[in-house]
Amino acid sequence: MQHLDPDLLRTFLAFADGGSLARAADVVGRSPSAVTAQMQKLEEIVGEPLFLPAGRSRALTDTGQELVGHARRILDLHRTALLSLKGGRAEGRLTVATTQDFAEHGLAPLLRLFTGTHPRLRLNLRIGRSGELSAAFEAGSIDVLIAMRLKPSADEVTVLREPMLWLAGADGLVRTEGELPLALLDPPCGFRDAALTALERTGRRYRIAATSQSLSGLRAAVAAGIALTARTARWVGQGIAPAPAEFGLPELGEVSFTVRVRADAPPAARDLGGVLGEGLAV
Repeated sequence: MQHLDPDLLRTFLAFADGGSLARAADVVGRSPSAVTAQMQKLEEIVGEPLFLPAGRSRALTDTGQELVGHARRILDLHRTALLSLKGGRAEGRLTVATTQDFAEHGLAPLLRLFTGTHPRLRLNLRIGRSGELSAAFEAGSIDVLIAMRLKPSADEVTVLREPMLWLAGADGLVRTEGELPLALLDPPCGFRDAALTALERTGRRYRIAATSQSLSGLRAAVAAGIALTARTARWVGQGIAPAPAEFGLPELGEVSFTVRVRADAPPAARDLGGVLGEGLAV
């Protein structure tokens, strides 16, 4: 009897979550041709087609859709078993730092899994802005970092690439006439730079209607309908939605976040970095 290789399932889920083989290749760190070969191998094992043509891309067949649920459960059990075997011996303290984007969306279940399998390890959690946290990481006071990617580094575990979106309050703007109102973080901020560059490139008139030093302040201004902002889809919900298409806003491109593990951190830090990189990439 053949077995479902976790490595194949991991790539398969990267496709299911990302919607394309190219994005799956980016997530798992393989070439597109290698990903295609993996998916062909998985189809051979399953004995049924998992993909069907959908324009220039591919979609999942009914069998592929069914496999998604099985794959998630298999990988969850696989990951939990490995972490439990390692975690029972780990002790001490790790400092984990993240931007608020991930603290509010996606981080909690991964930290719960890790702390549950590492009962003698203590986690300190720090939330802040990318520049501040990156400086603290370089100074050696943070073991595992999730922040906007400033430049490539040897200690990166995963690079998370996500499209930037224009976001507005779910009930729309309070005022829609005149210049486009923006809510932005104080500089330096990559999202601020991307928003202003895109608007200036297209000649769109704007005004900065709200500024904040924190993401909490920025979220409040956007949810209240005072202004628009640029973030990722992790912000959608709790009174915030993608800006309506009729606003005719320019494309913003992608933003890259990175999961980094300090080179001299304990082995458990690298295990945590792997959990975060894999879990946040979906």
